[in-house]
Amino acid sequence: MLGLALLFPLISLVAAETGIDAWLRYARLPSAESFHSSIPGSIVVLNQTQGSPVFTAGQELQKGLNGIFGKPCGYENSSSTTGSATVGTVEQYCAAGGEATTVPALEQDGYWLDIQGSTVRILGQNERGALYGAFQYLSMLAQGNLTSVTYASNPSAPVRWVNQWDNLQAGGTHGSVERGYGGPSIFFANGSVKADLSRAAQYARILASVGINGVVVNNVNANESMVTPHILDGLKRIADEFRPYGVQLAMSPYFASPQALHQLNTSDPLDPAVINWWQNVTDMLYERVPDMGGFLIKANSEGQPGPLSYNRTLAQGANLFAKAVQSYGGIVMFRAFVYDSTTFNETQWREDRANAAVQFFDGLDGEFDDNVIVQIKYGPIDFQVREPTSPLFAHLQQTSTAIELEITQEYLGQQCHLVYLPPLWDTVLNFDLRVNNQTSYVRDIVTGKRFNRKLGGYAGVANVGTNQTWLGSHLAMSNLYAFGRLAWDPTSTPSSMVEDWTRLTFSLNSTVIDTITSMSLESWPNYENYSGNLGIQTLTDILFAHYGPNPASQDNNPWGQWTRADAFSIGMDRTIANGTGYSGQYPPEVSTLYQLPETTPPNLLLWFHHLNYTSLVPTTNTSIIQHFYNAHYAGSSAAQSYSPRWASLASSIDPQRHAEVAFRLTYQAGHALVWRDAINNFYANLSSIPDEQGRVGNHPYRIEAEDMQMEGYVPYKVSPWNVASNGTAVVTATNTTTGSLSAVLSQDGRFDVAVNYFDLAIGRATWQLSIGGREVGSWVGNADETLGHSPSFYLDGHSATRITFKGVEVRKGDVLKIVGKADGMEPAPVDYVSILPEGVVD
Repeated sequence: MLGLALLFPLISLVAAETGIDAWLRYARLPSAESFHSSIPGSIVVLNQTQGSPVFTAGQELQKGLNGIFGKPCGYENSSSTTGSATVGTVEQYCAAGGEATTVPALEQDGYWLDIQGSTVRILGQNERGALYGAFQYLSMLAQGNLTSVTYASNPSAPVRWVNQWDNLQAGGTHGSVERGYGGPSIFFANGSVKADLSRAAQYARILASVGINGVVVNNVNANESMVTPHILDGLKRIADEFRPYGVQLAMSPYFASPQALHQLNTSDPLDPAVINWWQNVTDMLYERVPDMGGFLIKANSEGQPGPLSYNRTLAQGANLFAKAVQSYGGIVMFRAFVYDSTTFNETQWREDRANAAVQFFDGLDGEFDDNVIVQIKYGPIDFQVREPTSPLFAHLQQTSTAIELEITQEYLGQQCHLVYLPPLWDTVLNFDLRVNNQTSYVRDIVTGKRFNRKLGGYAGVANVGTNQTWLGSHLAMSNLYAFGRLAWDPTSTPSSMVEDWTRLTFSLNSTVIDTITSMSLESWPNYENYSGNLGIQTLTDILFAHYGPNPASQDNNPWGQWTRADAFSIGMDRTIANGTGYSGQYPPEVSTLYQLPETTPPNLLLWFHHLNYTSLVPTTNTSIIQHFYNAHYAGSSAAQSYSPRWASLASSIDPQRHAEVAFRLTYQAGHALVWRDAINNFYANLSSIPDEQGRVGNHPYRIEAEDMQMEGYVPYKVSPWNVASNGTAVVTATNTTTGSLSAVLSQDGRFDVAVNYFDLAIGRATWQLSIGGREVGSWVGNADETLGHSPSFYLDGHSATRITFKGVEVRKGDVLKIVGKADGMEPAPVDYVSILPEGVVD
């Protein structure tokens, strides 16, 4: 549909915004009054019951039309439809005397949208569908699209849920969120459900606007207290906040709750007492929340108990809960993330955690009850920057499945790095598994179309928090928006989704749309380049925060998440002939593709093959080690471009959000350099193969902190060594010391001055920088508050960061001086200083 956005190339700035409304800002269009004759003058709501989704749709239409056009709209009765927006279900419309002969048959949650100038009909298959149609109509208007259209839209799958990993955290002031980077829980505090659940209602509104119909409100690493009456009462209150938006509540129970609560001596899923216990809990829950969606189960993974703990099958464990919810119409999402980290032995060449899911579910296809959906992570390991499609999708042909995607960027920059995820998701959803030598796209498998399953769909780990930007970063919200869009229609393109999101979130200005779209589409490949490429996984610290670089942690660990890197070679051999056999889990056409390096896609080369550093990447004349060097330089260089590109939009975006995004992009530019050097230094040292271009280890613009004149500072050997320049930083002599570093400069002119330092989460150290006695700037170590990524208490790749001062006047003979003041346990660490010609990055 052609819109009117091109009529609005320049949008005047509005007051500062916090991000709380996400993409539902309903910002006023320029010259909005001129369109009043083209939009409805009143609203006909076919269910006036307060709290019903149709009633909510009417409220939303009032709010949207007034916000976008400045036109207040009152309600009319159903006999007056010309020049009105009518919203309700098809059944309600017919009962009110309307003719629905032109409305096609709609599927569950689907809607029919008929826009004829100022006369609009929005009819849903159910009330939730009517609300979705209202949001779609407002989305069009907010993007300047007043086109007359008539069409039906149905969701691709019945299950479109987000998973929140929120914790009760008994005794804490705020409920925490595992892998949550946007603040504390919006649901829990002090071991209970919050008294104020207004944010829960706001969240449901945002989710409903993109067709998400369910929320699992608690962590899959569940707490047994979730099934106690006090918490069940609280879950009722959350469900009451969700219901006006058609969002169903679901929860994740702890598998061994009967034992953990000391009410039974077993949690065996076939024990009659256990079956009765869970039925009683389920009855109590549905008594409070009759429209509850069901359960999400994590079992026998990462130390969690499950049916295997009682010598029962995974299917028997899932069916325990499925039978309990069956009479209520509930479903059970059973996570396929099953593995035992105590069994992996890296010295065994054929050991491979990637094999776990298929091995654990082997022989169980068809054994799950009809209301069970096996929830499968998109790849076989754990939300890495690139993984092959999980082969389990091809194995469960008689079982409903859902794809699990991670919206929260656990291994991918934790919302401190711009990483737009739909291009990654697209590689999986549109992958053809060739089951039985027939077209078998993953998107068709999870929606049930390929194997004719009634259930299936999408689960997204969202982990929003109380931060007004929800995920902690304004730009990261594009991933939540796109998840809803993809769950509704998996053929939606990454570019179209981010364009729409940008119009709704920031501006109709074409320059803003083009800039944010290009940055977003580049961001995942760029992050892959400077974090881990050729299918080697994200080379982050998998033993600690999952955030900063630490390639050494990828081996000699108990998690089966290895690279098998040594002085000569790298990569997992997952072939059938010589390796772990993982590639044999795919259908034959796909399996054959992965058997040889020459036929394996280069971006998965080291996922499937163990090769020498000097081996050539297929289709290129570049060795693997040189590819590493080149990619990390290219990726980190690209990350430097985000900040100036964003700066160019300052006149077109409100000041508050512009400044908050600018802060994160500036941080990302510095941290991308930390990534580049940490990875390149590690593999240059391990392989003893130099960079052909002489960049790695060669930094002519740096002044090492340990080489500067020190007063109150002492050298400190950093671990891991490769995250610090020359493996060494300096720290204040004691935790209360103020120290200084100084060096005489030989440069003359205007330079960018960058200081690499470590920002620990155990204090608020301060630093001051001066050159020639002239103050350049000062800063405070408070990244754990301002950024929200997993905090670090050490000098490592998580705490390593950088601050840059642009266009500083330097005279030959000037003394550069840094004064660092320790605070708490944070000893004002400094790594190095770079005096950079303007435009140069090192």
